[in-house]
Amino acid sequence: MQTQCTPKLFEFAPVEKRRVQAAFDGGDVTSNAGGLLLGAADRAIRLVERVAACFQDHRRPELVEHRVTTLVGQRLFGIILGYEDLNDHDSLRHDPIMALLAGKMEARRQDCAPVAGKSTLNRLELSRTAPSRYHKIIHDPEAIESLFVEFFLEAWRQPPSQIILDLDATDIPLHGEQEGRFFHGYYDCHCYLPLYVYCGRHLLAAKLRRSNQDAAAGAVEEVARLVDQIRTRWPRTRILLRGDSGFAREELMAWCEANQVEFLFGLARNPRLAREISSEIEWAEEEARRRGRSVRRYKDFLWSTLDSWSCRRRVVAKAEWLGDKANPRFVVTSLKSCEVAARRLYERLYCARGNMENRIKECQLDLFADRTSAGSMRANQLRLWFASLAYVLLCALRRIGLAHTQFATATCGTLRLKLLKIGARVKTSVRRIKVALDSAYPRQAEWALAHARLTSAAA
Repeated sequence: MQTQCTPKLFEFAPVEKRRVQAAFDGGDVTSNAGGLLLGAADRAIRLVERVAACFQDHRRPELVEHRVTTLVGQRLFGIILGYEDLNDHDSLRHDPIMALLAGKMEARRQDCAPVAGKSTLNRLELSRTAPSRYHKIIHDPEAIESLFVEFFLEAWRQPPSQIILDLDATDIPLHGEQEGRFFHGYYDCHCYLPLYVYCGRHLLAAKLRRSNQDAAAGAVEEVARLVDQIRTRWPRTRILLRGDSGFAREELMAWCEANQVEFLFGLARNPRLAREISSEIEWAEEEARRRGRSVRRYKDFLWSTLDSWSCRRRVVAKAEWLGDKANPRFVVTSLKSCEVAARRLYERLYCARGNMENRIKECQLDLFADRTSAGSMRANQLRLWFASLAYVLLCALRRIGLAHTQFATATCGTLRLKLLKIGARVKTSVRRIKVALDSAYPRQAEWALAHARLTSAAA
């Protein structure tokens, strides 16, 4: 018979002549009760099940306590709930909400918890593309990559007339001796240089790359894969590719022209381009001094490099005078001037690409996509995909459960703080599991609405 110990009491300063005491005797209490919405969102789009299908388990079934589906779900839910490191799961595996999300309240073996610890999850992240003696779980990288596009396509009720694919490269600083580690002069550190592709808030690709190469390296192959998968489902949708000057490369622009894909890229300034708008800059300077404020003018012209471009292309220049200096900017595009004028092209269409940087910040700061401390690039790529898939699940929560609410455009960090991190006591009986949520929780209306919508979508 197990000994019943009296919990230790902790005394605090009295309040209104009443003693204040605390003890660790609250039972199964969690701070992650809002994570139940993640389970509802997952049932609506079947993300965990479909991601787990990209893995193959060659372990002996009779010795397996935690299935791949449980491991994948635990890793994704943990990232969303703020647990960035695998070490966190040694205590998180005893959390009743994690057990509920896994659909498994008790382990089969007495020495196990309902969900996995850090060592088992580490074997998942170190999985390879072929089984070996010490790596029994393998994954299919191509299947995982195509899954991002499938979720994007399923998010639309009908094919849109046009979509804009935003490309951007960013840095992931490295502090160890990881495979593929190189020093990057612009970022002034050893880093990876992942390529991201978004369409609005939807993430379509997150490709980990070495940093000793051009920002557009591999972009043609990645875009070709995405465009092919999109056009298989949406053959009539017009596709516009958008990016900064790092993607204004002949190979990528020529591919777009040959495959009926429009493009709009920033163009790096050079002396020839500066001379092309010298008169516009002079006018802007005179007007700025006369008006006492910044002035800009746009010029539309055909232009080509001396030797790298295969043809002349449309370039739009912004001749701007800011304070006491010129601020010229250039973009190159396949869009015709009769379709979109120069000012609108730059101010409304090109500048809107800045929103993508906020999406990248969500992935890297809120969902820990920059935690690439594994030794191999293969494992670090898988970590990047897990963080990116966590973002896809939160996008589904926003799109389905929180549309037209104050959280419809909230960041991943805000959703975690205000909707998912809720205190609750979990009471388990023979007939039911009751999650007693905090009665003082201030956003009960939005939480209840999200639950109703997600439940309806999963039906």
